[in-house]
Amino acid sequence: MSEQIDHLHDRPDLAPGDEEEVRIGPRLLGYATGLGLSVLLTATSFFIAGTDLVWQPSIPVALVVLAIAQMGVHLVFFLHITTGPDNTNNVMALAFGLLIVFLVVGGSLWIMSHLNHNMMPMDQIMQMER
Repeated sequence: MSEQIDHLHDRPDLAPGDEEEVRIGPRLLGYATGLGLSVLLTATSFFIAGTDLVWQPSIPVALVVLAIAQMGVHLVFFLHITTGPDNTNNVMALAFGLLIVFLVVGGSLWIMSHLNHNMMPMDQIMQMER
């Protein structure tokens, strides 16, 4: 019984989602890969925005796709968000945060759209005062 208790105290404290390996090589390789992919996606975005080689109406769609890909790279390589069983809370917190952001941004746009539609234009207000 005392061996089990001593064994529990020998383990280092790890946050959920942290790996137990302390070698720096694999972690540095992962960060370097993430940095390389991020730089590549950023350079591609600037290239697409400034070239005439791409069909002009498709540029916004291409930039959105590259931005989403870059967010994915950041989530996986730098924030270590995976779909493993030990990262369930991280994924749920990320999903909840995205829901709140979409509700706030979408609600704000909806309110501004309705205000713009229902407010009287300034020239009509000036005509009513005359």
